[in-house]
Amino acid sequence: MNFVLVPLHTDTLDTASYSDNTYFYVYAAFFNVLLTYGMETAFFRFFSKSDIKAKVFSTTLISLSVTTVVVFGLVFIFNQQISESLGLRLDYFNYLAGVIALDTLVVAPFAYLRATGKPIKFTAIKLSNIAIYVALNFFFLWAVPKFGIAISGYDKSDLVKYIFISNIAASAFTLILLSPYFFKTKLVFDKAILKQMLNYSWPIMVAGLAYVINENFDKWILPQLLDKNINGAYAGCYKIAVFMTIFIQAFRLGAEPFFFNHAKEKNAKQTYATIMKYFVVFGSLMLLFIVAYLDIFKVLIVRDESYWIALDIIPIVLLANLCLGIYFNLAIWYKLTDKTRYGMYISIVGAIITIAFNMLLIPKFGFIAAAWATLLAYLSMVVISYVLGQKHYKVPYDVFRVLLYLFLGAGLSFLIYHNTYIKANYYLSTTILLAFFTFIIVLERNEIKQLLKR
Repeated sequence: MNFVLVPLHTDTLDTASYSDNTYFYVYAAFFNVLLTYGMETAFFRFFSKSDIKAKVFSTTLISLSVTTVVVFGLVFIFNQQISESLGLRLDYFNYLAGVIALDTLVVAPFAYLRATGKPIKFTAIKLSNIAIYVALNFFFLWAVPKFGIAISGYDKSDLVKYIFISNIAASAFTLILLSPYFFKTKLVFDKAILKQMLNYSWPIMVAGLAYVINENFDKWILPQLLDKNINGAYAGCYKIAVFMTIFIQAFRLGAEPFFFNHAKEKNAKQTYATIMKYFVVFGSLMLLFIVAYLDIFKVLIVRDESYWIALDIIPIVLLANLCLGIYFNLAIWYKLTDKTRYGMYISIVGAIITIAFNMLLIPKFGFIAAAWATLLAYLSMVVISYVLGQKHYKVPYDVFRVLLYLFLGAGLSFLIYHNTYIKANYYLSTTILLAFFTFIIVLERNEIKQLLKR
């Protein structure tokens, strides 16, 4: 549903305004990590191994709620000074603070739904949030201007703010739906549990901040090194990788609690290895599929041709996101062994690479350097995590097959994109896609049969 907003936003906003929208959510991601301070992952870890699960949930809920209210109060008092230091308009910053506070308050209830195996309720609430957000976006950005609906104070010259207003409304509704968890839960605060969770979570927070840098530093620095219009085009084309992003996000939502809950099983490591292989299989197929039909997707998702100047980043960004997904798979070793500091160190290395390559190469090579910096950062994190993981928590990954599918999928994608003849011939690109799919089926036929029998 979020996917349909990309053409709406790129149709109604010029590249400079779209850059403002991107800037807003860069800061949202950063402050979200700060306010949750790794407690979501810590909750999964301690909830899965604790005999007093209710106390773990209650302590997490109270901790996040208190810190959110306190921080929001301080931010409200000093909002003028903070907004100026961030380079955001005051009203935009106030919207940002509201969105972050509301979203942080529901972190613990959402984590509880995931940890207790209630995907239908989790999904229903998430989808209601997105439905409201999407509906209000269409109302404010499309219906009101098109049908001349009279709204007091409506400003056609500042459509971006209505995206933020829609977000606050959706987040408030979500909090209302999850409010029973604040009142029906027996509130018990355990300092000992909180101390253990914080010792586990703070490196996760630092790693999360580094992740935000890896994912968003390019969109933050491009307006400063180049200009807002280029940043808007870059961010718009980045959204064409939304399918890979959704795939990875869906995987993370289900995989993280599964990995923790399955850790005590006898065949856990083999299961993790199997999951990794098929994650790469589906990711590589998705990479090739999107690139093969990119001319269709670009028209469906980003119809304004002024954004297309940044299309060359798409194969690189897709591969970078796939590497990020592989890293999420590998990261289970330091979470299960309670060595979260390693996750922090790895993410910091990635952030250093991101910052250095963006600062050094964007002035020389333009926005394409930002995409390559993202890929290099995530690829480096994959290699480091794999080497350390095999030392501390050895999982029998099928490295040959994983690399085979990854390099073959990436190689064919870059071949299609950069070969004008193949790119313009859908029959040929479809043949390549089907050949890759058939190749995978042939190699994995025995294991697929076993999986189907289960």
